[in-house]
Order: sequence, then C-alpha cells, then structure tokens
Amino acid sequence: MKRNTQQRRHAIVALVQEHGEVSVDDLTRRFDTSEVTIRKDLALLETSGLVLRRYGGAVALPAEIVSADAEKVSQRKMAIARAAAERIRDHNRIIIDSGSTTCAVIPLLAPKQGLVVMTNSLNVAAALRELENEPTLLMTGGTWDPHSESFQGQVAEQVLRSYDFDQLFVGADGIDLERGTTTFHELVGLSRVMAESAREVIVMAESDKVGRKIPNLELPWQQIHTLITDDGLSDAARTQIAARGVQVICAAVGETPRRK
Repeated sequence: MKRNTQQRRHAIVALVQEHGEVSVDDLTRRFDTSEVTIRKDLALLETSGLVLRRYGGAVALPAEIVSADAEKVSQRKMAIARAAAERIRDHNRIIIDSGSTTCAVIPLLAPKQGLVVMTNSLNVAAALRELENEPTLLMTGGTWDPHSESFQGQVAEQVLRSYDFDQLFVGADGIDLERGTTTFHELVGLSRVMAESAREVIVMAESDKVGRKIPNLELPWQQIHTLITDDGLSDAARTQIAARGVQVICAAVGETPRRK
C-alpha cells in the first residue's frame, strides 16, 4: 500500500510537469481513490517543493521558482533534516512543529521504530501517516491559525502539558544572536509550551536566517539546547551562539554534519 502511494505521487508529479496543471477530480478518477487522499498527496508534494496547490488541484512550479537559488535552499533544508534525523532514536517521543524545514525530516523517519510524534500541523500529520513504520501520531488540536497553518491557542497548550517528550524540532523565521529565535507571527505561546514539554529543544534553521530583523521573540537561547543549520553559518556567529550554551551542528550539503 505504501509503495503504491509513492508510485501515485511520482505519477502526479509527472502529470503536472507534462500538462502544467491537474485537478483533484481528474486525479481521483485516474487513480481510483478518494479526494481526501489526493488532497493529502498534493499537500505533501507542495511541502516537498514539487508542485503548487491551487483551488481544486495543483500547478507546476513557475520557472522563476525552479532556479539554482531554490535548489540551493532545498539542499540546505535536506542537509539540516538529515542531521536532525540522526539525533532521533527508536522509540523516542518527539514534537515536530509546523514549517517546511521541520517537515523535511519526516521522510527520513521511515527506518525508525516505535516513534511517538506530536504535532500541531496537518501537513506534518499527513506526511507521518504515509511512512512505512507509521509512528503513533498525537495532534494538539486547538484553534486553526491560517497564517502559520497550524493549531494554536489554549487547548493546544493544555494538551501539550499533559505529555512529556524527548525532543522538540522547531523552525524559525529568524535568529537573533542576542535574544534567540524570532518569528513574524505574534502567536508564540505554543512554541514555548512545546519547549517546556521537551527535554531537548532542537532548532532547525538555514544559516541565512541568522541576523534577520524580526520583532517577535519566539524562544530565548535559555530554552534552546541545539541549533542545526548549514555550513553557511559564519565562524563568528557560530562562536557567539555556542557561547550561549547551545550546541551548534553545521550540516554540509551532501556531507556528514559537523559538530561544534
């Protein structure tokens, strides 16, 4: 069944590349499956950077997006994801926050046994359900926030406080060398509760996010144990972050991650 899922998704990508666009209705008939399944396929393919969803279907990525820069960004995310996956042991209890960088780790969880995964993201949940060794999936519930495309609010926070986890994997819109991770969103309460609920807080963020001027502080350095980034991080920034007591892992694209 899982193998058929992968074959179907490869076929969807090929159809989009051939025709420029596809509709949910057409894909449902072609693959003799439900609209819910096709929409999950399209959501995961969009998260993987292979298509763009549109109302009622999906379209091919514009030529300006499929560029060397976009490919470089994708490679950085995957390098970070590989380094993150190496830190996850069988039977770990983990939280995966919403975001494209955190979501990139999910396909790499396939060999892991007995994982328990909490998330506030429907995209993350859908991707987890397609793994060969499907983890035990927990959802925060709560109030849907269209800006972050995730569940937020008091209900989600109460659910998280009912559990304890080995690791939290969380992204960032920016990294302030003095303060910690920053975000464009004003809803930061759930991220802080996630950090309080996990024994190790791991931030996954590309090096070009270091120094971005974003007003909202999400997680202060005191709550962060590990930063996984790429090898574009400057020596000065790496030293400054490490001085905060944070382990810094710089993942080289296509190579073994370097620990500092």
